[in-house]
Amino acid sequence: MVLAITCFAIIGLARSQAIFSATPILIALLAMPILGERVGWRRWAAIGVGLFGVLLILKPEGEFFDVKLLLAVTSCFNFAFYVIATRLVSRDDSSMTSFFYTGVIGGVTMTLIGPFYWSWMSPGDWGWMALVCMTSISSHYFLIRAYDILDAAAVQPLTYLSLVYASIIGMAIYGETLSFNMIVGSVIVVAAGIFTVWREHVVGRRTAAAEALRVE
Repeated sequence: MVLAITCFAIIGLARSQAIFSATPILIALLAMPILGERVGWRRWAAIGVGLFGVLLILKPEGEFFDVKLLLAVTSCFNFAFYVIATRLVSRDDSSMTSFFYTGVIGGVTMTLIGPFYWSWMSPGDWGWMALVCMTSISSHYFLIRAYDILDAAAVQPLTYLSLVYASIIGMAIYGETLSFNMIVGSVIVVAAGIFTVWREHVVGRRTAAAEALRVE
């Protein structure tokens, strides 16, 4: 969350969200060494296409590459690893257990670090900060509940709406611009991500069916 907020401030809302949309592709990539999942050629192809889309988004428009974009890439990898770790511990713990411990440990850690960077907010900002806190907590909980009652293949495509919302807000409120490379790269990344999640869903159903037949 610290890296994501820093990206929004330094890189911009729309471009950061475009890079974050590669998370499902990175999840499929990290699932092999960490979870021991097998990835077929179709998902390998989707991973390669998605990473190409990310490179289009990162493509410098001037003569030099903007090193600040690597911050968003690092944040994307961090979130992908978080999702993989959540999947791993879900074999023994419930989603609410993970939600509790991530919140408590994150709260304690930032409480210890926060005083060194403390600055008083203006009176008008307290209301906005309260809104940020409420939407952060509720959205995190709703996402966990969505994965509880729906298949990942049904939930993940809807999360790409955040890219649309971020682009609209970034342009309307913060005056951000969308380059051609960013638009094309985002479309490629989203398409590859949706295919990756759908393929994972298909493989999961086949595995579950095979195990059911084996039990019978």
